Amino acid sequence: MAELDDDELLDALGVDVAPLKVSSHTPREERIIAGFEDILRFHQAHGRAPQHGEGRDIFERLYAVRLDQLRKLPEAQTLLAALDGPGLLSGAAAPVDVDALDEDALLAELGISETAVPNDVNVLRHVRSSTEKRAAEEIADRRSCADFDQFQPLFEQVEQDLKSGHRMTQRFGRNTSIARGDYFILGGQLAHVAEVGETIKAPNGESDARLRVIYANGTESNLLRRSLQRALYKDETGRRLSEPEVGPLFGDAPEPDDIETGTIYVLRSLSSDPFVAEHRELIHKIGVTGGKVETRIAAAEKDATYLLADVEVVATYKLHNLNRTRLENIFHRLFGAAQLDLTIEDRFGHPVKPREWFLVPLHVIDEAVQHIRDGSITDVVYDPNSARLVSYG
Repeated sequence: MAELDDDELLDALGVDVAPLKVSSHTPREERIIAGFEDILRFHQAHGRAPQHGEGRDIFERLYAVRLDQLRKLPEAQTLLAALDGPGLLSGAAAPVDVDALDEDALLAELGISETAVPNDVNVLRHVRSSTEKRAAEEIADRRSCADFDQFQPLFEQVEQDLKSGHRMTQRFGRNTSIARGDYFILGGQLAHVAEVGETIKAPNGESDARLRVIYANGTESNLLRRSLQRALYKDETGRRLSEPEVGPLFGDAPEPDDIETGTIYVLRSLSSDPFVAEHRELIHKIGVTGGKVETRIAAAEKDATYLLADVEVVATYKLHNLNRTRLENIFHRLFGAAQLDLTIEDRFGHPVKPREWFLVPLHVIDEAVQHIRDGSITDVVYDPNSARLVSYG
């Protein structure tokens, strides 16, 4: 058999050799496509096109500006037709509320430098070069928060604190510090600083750090601390949330929700549920009662609040002149990230998700009570990764 060259051999095997496709798009067209793909991702996440308005966060408003610019580009209709399944380019262009946008963020997103000619506003750029990486550091695109269920109870508690007056909003001033555990309002959206990375040097020589910021709409970003500071300072509605006021938990003057003598109790479930049984030494219910604990738990096996099972009392703490609601709120705020995610059916077959069970070691609960007694509870936060209380900062 005569030797076959490579092409003949592949042909004999029935392999169709197709030449590698070489992109026919110009750099400008590649930037337009990349910019539109960001808008498509927003549409996929929210089920609608990005919109203008002061009530929208800065990232949505930037995407809305970009979409307006794409609608004005004659070449975009043809270039993006195959991608535009939702028909975003055919929608009517809404008026741009430029005054409501951060100037630096808007210019960076549109690809306009400070020396650009004014008419260049119609030129859309989305260059992923080393020069524009710095702009990306400023904007830090948001993405879906995979573990948002751990943070949602915290946001719910913060909103309750604001409504009840236990937290106050404060105007964000220049050079104001940002630390782990802080809450802010940015672009009308609640934001929580969940993590602060190692200190790094910014291009200007000043110190900076990468943050993990969680937003109340279930997204997160990893922007730099100085970027968040600038955004808060430039946002006229940007606010810092104060720490919750513990209030007169043990004061002499009684309040409407005070109980003369009360007990903080910690329970352990005797449920046969596989997950509960495996983590029995770690799963605890924390409650406050003005009566006898034994009376409170007498019918635990019939109550979904107690996981429809008997419980054992593993710790009690006697307190005087305490405000029950505030005290329970403190525990929910402190251990919210470690709340037990378990749904059971009540006696009528309805799903119930108990809220007062936490994956927290008993000695940490004891430490938290000591912090409540000495008034330092607002200085600590529970770290579920290390299973201990850590100081803010």
